[in-house]
Amino acid sequence: MKIDWVALGTVFGVSLAATVALVGLFTLGVAALSRHEAAGAHGGSAPLARTGAFACFALCAAAVAYGIYLIVV
Repeated sequence: MKIDWVALGTVFGVSLAATVALVGLFTLGVAALSRHEAAGAHGGSAPLARTGAFACFALCAAAVAYGIYLIVV
């Protein structure tokens, strides 16, 4: 049995990068939603923050759906 270490390292690197990107995107969404809530508590509004948060969450959902698609198909 021979292990292709280059391929294994590539899979590890891409998986790590995708995980960090997805977690970072979700974190940006939570931070933007928190900023929107804080602005609302002080009588202001931050519609761009809410739109950005929803965009981040939509991209996260799309990435998860694509991952499920890759597994199923």
